[in-house]
Parts: sequence; structure tokens; C-alpha cells
Amino acid sequence: MSTQNNAVRTDLQSLKTEGRNQNTLHIDKMSTIDMVTLMNNENRVVEDAIATQLPEIAKAIDIIAERLNAGGHLIYIGAGTSGRLGVVDASECPPTFGVDYDLVRGIIAGGEGAMFRAVEGAEDDEARGAEELEADGVTAGDVVVGLSASGGAPYVLGALKKAKALGAIPLGITCNPDSRMHTVCDVTMAPYVGPEVITGSSRLKAGTAQKLILNMLSTGAMIKTGRVVGNLMINVRPTNIKLRDRCVRILMELGGCDRATAEMLIDKYGDIRKSLDALGQLG
Repeated sequence: MSTQNNAVRTDLQSLKTEGRNQNTLHIDKMSTIDMVTLMNNENRVVEDAIATQLPEIAKAIDIIAERLNAGGHLIYIGAGTSGRLGVVDASECPPTFGVDYDLVRGIIAGGEGAMFRAVEGAEDDEARGAEELEADGVTAGDVVVGLSASGGAPYVLGALKKAKALGAIPLGITCNPDSRMHTVCDVTMAPYVGPEVITGSSRLKAGTAQKLILNMLSTGAMIKTGRVVGNLMINVRPTNIKLRDRCVRILMELGGCDRATAEMLIDKYGDIRKSLDALGQLG
């Protein structure tokens, strides 16, 4: 077991994610409509910030797709809001794309309980990040994406260093363009969204930016590994009423059959591809 790394971080004051937003100095005195208008205006910078990182995001998607095609896995690891976002994206891949639950995985500092209750000191333990990544079973065929708004969370850096040592490819998502993460990762995606509306509250613009990038990474990788046809979820499973109806409609669209036939095949096979095979459309 590790002992927590209590070394004092000397970079905190200079972090751009900790800057004070001059536009919101008096937000506590504003009317509610002015407050939300200002917050909405601040959120507009996120899209432009991400646009500057599209080449890096595309590189990351190609790396992930190549590794997945070769039998590897995608692992997200982070602390706090960043860690929660990674776990959410990973957990949504099986129902969306029909993949196994271990193909895309999320690890959060502080363990599963940290999804629901903040474990504030967990991000400071670099050794723990390395240990928990290795314990997850990461191998040389995998891709590890570290998530840290500041780009300097020791837990995440420890995990990324361990990923590299294990032969996995370390990638990073941060909102600090000059982060420590850049020196560790093969590709770093670093949209600069500026100081937060509430100083240092990186669950706001930084969190939104990270979520949008995660959407691109998982969706792009699944498209490039053949789990989407056109813009349809070819591997979605009929595990509830809504998803069964979606499977039926996709089968009708791709197979050119009527609803009764589609329902019969989906109920029989529980799989769009197998149902298409039965219609003579694939194979």
C-alpha cells in the first residue's frame, strides 16, 4: 500500500485554471438573469478552445482505434470532476456501442465511492495513481487517458507515468496549456477555457471542455472500429423498451423490412447484425 505523497506543489499559484475571472468579480451582486447570462457567455469560449485542439483530438482517436482494433483497451483515469467524467463516458460505451464492459474503463481517485462523495485528498497521491492503474490490469496493448483540469494532479501523473512504463500509450486531457501532463503524454489535448466564473471551480468550463472531448474520443474510436454504420448504433442491444424500439427502427432502416419483421428478428436474435444477416443484408 502507498503512503500519501504530501509534497507541497509549487505550481498552484501559477495555474491558469486557478486564475481570477475579471468578468465575474461582482457576480454575487448581479440579478439572477444577469448572472446566468454571464455564465452562458463564459461557456461560449469552450467551443472555440476545443477547436484549437482538434488535430490533437484526431490523433488521439486514431491511436485509440488502432489499439482497440488490435485487442487493446481504453482506460480513463482522473480525480474529482475529471475522474467522474471519465467514469461516466466509460460506463456509457456498453449500452451505446454494445461493447464489453472492460473494453472502456474508468478509474477515479478515491475509488467508486468518490463518484458520489468527494474524496478531496485522493488526487495528491502519485504512488496510489500508479498502483491503482497497474491493479486495473493495464497492459502494453492499452491506451490510458489521464484527466486533470490543471494537468498536475499527482494521482493522474503517477498513473500516466506507470502507463508509459507498462508500454501502454499515455494521453492527456487538461485545460492548462503549460501543464506537467505535457511532458508525460504522447498526445495532450489542452483547450484553454480561461478562468472560471467562480475562481478555481473547474467543474464549470473546464469540466464542460473535458466532457466534450471525451464524447469525441469514445464516439470517434467506436466509429473507426466499425461499431457505427452511417450514423446508426449498429451494436446497440435491446436491453429495455427504448433500446428495443431503437434496434427495430435501425433494422428497418438498414434492412429495408417492415416493423413486424424487424420486431420478430430483434426478439429472436437480440442483435442487429445477426438480424441483418438473417435478412441477407450482411455476410
